[in-house]
Amino acid sequence: MKITMIGTGYVGLVTGACLAEVGNDVLCLDVDARKIEILKAGGVPIHEPGLEAVIRRNVDAGRLAFTTDVDAAVAHGQIQFIAVGTPPDEDGSADMQYVIAAARAIGRRMEGLKIVVDKSTVPVGTADRVRAAIAEELAARGVAHPFAVVSNPEFLKEGAAVEDFMKPDRIVVGADDERAIAAMRAVYAPFMRNHERLLVMDLRSAELTKYAANAMLATRISFMNELANLADELGADIEHVRQGIGSDPRIGYHFLYPGAGYGGSCFPKDVKALRHTARERGRPLRILDAVEAANDAQKLRLVEKIVARLGEDLSGRRFALWGLAFKPNTDDMREAPSREIIAALVQRGATIVAYDPVAMDEAKRIFGPVPWLAYAPSPMAAVQGADALVIVTEWKEFRSPDFSALAAALAAPLVFDGRNLFDPPRVRAAGLEYFAIGRR
Repeated sequence: MKITMIGTGYVGLVTGACLAEVGNDVLCLDVDARKIEILKAGGVPIHEPGLEAVIRRNVDAGRLAFTTDVDAAVAHGQIQFIAVGTPPDEDGSADMQYVIAAARAIGRRMEGLKIVVDKSTVPVGTADRVRAAIAEELAARGVAHPFAVVSNPEFLKEGAAVEDFMKPDRIVVGADDERAIAAMRAVYAPFMRNHERLLVMDLRSAELTKYAANAMLATRISFMNELANLADELGADIEHVRQGIGSDPRIGYHFLYPGAGYGGSCFPKDVKALRHTARERGRPLRILDAVEAANDAQKLRLVEKIVARLGEDLSGRRFALWGLAFKPNTDDMREAPSREIIAALVQRGATIVAYDPVAMDEAKRIFGPVPWLAYAPSPMAAVQGADALVIVTEWKEFRSPDFSALAAALAAPLVFDGRNLFDPPRVRAAGLEYFAIGRR
């Protein structure tokens, strides 16, 4: 099948590459000429395990190409995926200008049947707006080409997106056109060889499903963080509590790990957008108000522990920071807890030496050259002479350090662990003071 992917950001690039991997002829469009040049030169503008190999393999096979030519992109595919960004506006709503602009670009140029697929995370009702924008452009041209609009939200985890796409839990398709439903079944047939994973529903239900899924996961995270903070006060161990409640099959173990708060491009944005939609309809989601407030506070929980141990004035103190990305296996620092933690420590007079396996270039782009933030070539290099170690991201290489060497390298034997990576007695046996989230 010939498929056009409008947008080569995180979702568009992974989706386009994986659709090409199963034999489709995919053309990816982006108005960012610099990004397209990187892709044409064999580079990948994002860090995602396995993605570079998939892109290279399918470019070499002639199934995947990149362009800035809108005319060529609209002409290429009968199926047109819209996977452009929907950044949050100041009021928390999703900015839809790029989605509508993509729809209008299709309407101005399309010839014959087009199936337009909303892959971006969009508010409920967006399919209607996309349909209206295309219809307006066709009317302005005086033509009546057939088209259908589909909602096909993505459920990809950063750091495991290729695997998620190739082996999906479910494929949600919102549509009211039988041709479009048949086309989507054909597109996703290679990913459902074991059993049916495609869920067909109405457009608005599909659009709400995406927001509901991310809001539920964010709620579990904030709930566990609140419980962990209470465990600190009660002298309980949140790890024992997690095992006790997770063993209940009605609850399960997923997303029950307390830490320094959630970040990234999805949960913060989607929670805000769903709250905004609910307020507009006069049905405020009070539970999500609490989820967001709890997460904002949780990002500073480690700082609270540092201040409680070392005092409010941190002038002259240097902290080693392990982890900058909002989660492992990505260089994404959007809404990352590390940004809040760094800002709060620096505000109190501290300096930071940070290490992250892949996100240091992104941190340099965000912070620029500043005297209070330096970067180390390895985790142990970061802790040399530091007044404390602060762990913010749960990269695998952080999970089994030499605690004796760590204690010897630190100027003061203090570890503040925002991801509960270690067994407290083992850390303390090495002579380290260990402060985690809800651990005894």
